[in-house]
Amino acid sequence: MSRTATAATTAIREMRDFLFANATDYAAARDGFSWPKPAEFNFALEWFDVIAGETPDRPAVQIVSADLSLESWSYGQLSARSDQVAAWLTSLGIRRGDHLIVMLGNTIELWEVMLAITKIGAVSIPTSTLLSASDLAYRVDHGRARAIVTTGGLAERIADIDADVLRIGVGDGIPSGWSRFDESSSAPTAFEPDAPTPADDTALLYFTSGTTNRPKLVQHTHVSYPIGHLSTMWWLGVRPDDVHLNISSPGWAKHAWSSFYSPFLAEATVFVYNYDRFDANTLMQVMDTHHVSTFCAPPTVWRMLIQADLGRLTHPPRELVGAGEPLNPEVIDRVRDAWGGTIRDGFGQTEMTACIGNSPGQTVKVGSMGRPLPGYPVVLLDPATGEVADAEGEIALDLAQPPVGLMAGYYDDPEKTAESRVGGYHHTGDIAVRDDEGYLTYIGRADDVFKASDYKISPFELESVLLEHEFVIEAAVIPSPDPTRLAVPKAYVCLRPDAAEAESEAARSIFAYAHDRLSSHLWVRLIEFVPELPKTISGKIRRVELRARESARVASGDDAGQHRDRDYR
Repeated sequence: MSRTATAATTAIREMRDFLFANATDYAAARDGFSWPKPAEFNFALEWFDVIAGETPDRPAVQIVSADLSLESWSYGQLSARSDQVAAWLTSLGIRRGDHLIVMLGNTIELWEVMLAITKIGAVSIPTSTLLSASDLAYRVDHGRARAIVTTGGLAERIADIDADVLRIGVGDGIPSGWSRFDESSSAPTAFEPDAPTPADDTALLYFTSGTTNRPKLVQHTHVSYPIGHLSTMWWLGVRPDDVHLNISSPGWAKHAWSSFYSPFLAEATVFVYNYDRFDANTLMQVMDTHHVSTFCAPPTVWRMLIQADLGRLTHPPRELVGAGEPLNPEVIDRVRDAWGGTIRDGFGQTEMTACIGNSPGQTVKVGSMGRPLPGYPVVLLDPATGEVADAEGEIALDLAQPPVGLMAGYYDDPEKTAESRVGGYHHTGDIAVRDDEGYLTYIGRADDVFKASDYKISPFELESVLLEHEFVIEAAVIPSPDPTRLAVPKAYVCLRPDAAEAESEAARSIFAYAHDRLSSHLWVRLIEFVPELPKTISGKIRRVELRARESARVASGDDAGQHRDRDYR
């Protein structure tokens, strides 16, 4: 049903429209922005439903299937349907504060359920469909889940989970004893919440990707992501009536960033292409056909795109954004040459919304991820002393001016929360350097940066050069223990199939290429070719696993498969 705007709706809209008015004026946006801070707010009821009442026919979600057929749902349809799902979930016993695992792909039920859970005042725990049974069991237990919403095809993975956890099945093949989601279509079509939603109540629990240890459970409120993503919306450059394509899997925070909150805040359309197998040419065909105007993709997708004929895309999106890990300059240059636009990088975490970025209309410096976004008090801290540094240090947020977009903490873990806030700062664990104009360049995770012969090495800097080589598809640089230098840079490299048959020649060419483009103290000294790199299921490289593998290799004296720089001179 359509709902009336509240004071919170008005405050958010005023600040959102301020950002629209200063879409390309960085200084004005930074100076004039202030976070709306309502005491009560419910994104689904007080934002989405209000927009739906004003423009019911505006497309909210469009999904293109692998056969290239399109389905579309308007704001009005999704508002009404989420009311019905909320009423049905309530009939199953779901109440304010209950935790629900939402393990669905990019199907319309995902948006229906997420909005419905918000309307109830319950808590969503978005979860990847790629999780193993043990990973899912950990999340159910640690997240104190009351229910799981998933497909019948994933039933085996939850077979051993506590029988008291309610199973809600979407689609076909639903086991007996489960509640069938399609029964929600018979529920009442009107939903009324039991009370206003306190702004600081928990709305979302997100597990981090776990690149170095067990995933942490990040706690977000009804304002930290719903209102906090004003910064992400501005960075993405998404505007009313845009068709926004974000290539990201549900279950990870980036999906909430770019496939839920930011486009809905902007009154834009969330666009999804559900391909069976990624094909760059087909992706560009879909983007052209459906007039995608803003596009966000991880580095892996951008690297695949530049292997294809970028000229096939005749109407490139107005805004191009990369996220997840930094992009190497070659990709940015190739896309700019073909499409006329510059891929803009940015930075944030599951723990927050976008806090640093190259914003629309601003000069993009090669390698830089941009400047602090509106509402974010970003500082650099000396990792050794914890003091504020001028030019290089750990990216942190000054909690004397806490941004709305920052998490409430780590769920049920006051020790980890306190550790992340030592000294009155939120610590990200990421290292950056800042130039005289305030642009920040990513160096790496604090635990990924290493020293070799007393020189500090950023894996990303070396990887960027290696990725420019014509034979290299992916690369990850880690320290290899060395008795003289403490460590030397080693690269794990995935080769193009046509180059993989001649590893020695490929190694010789890659070493020579790196020598020509890197200072001698940064030269990669070892290369090992691998068919794939270990990654989290969200796609981030697990360098911690590679470091452990390399330490074990050196300890055992196993030199098989190693290509050494000195052997090719």
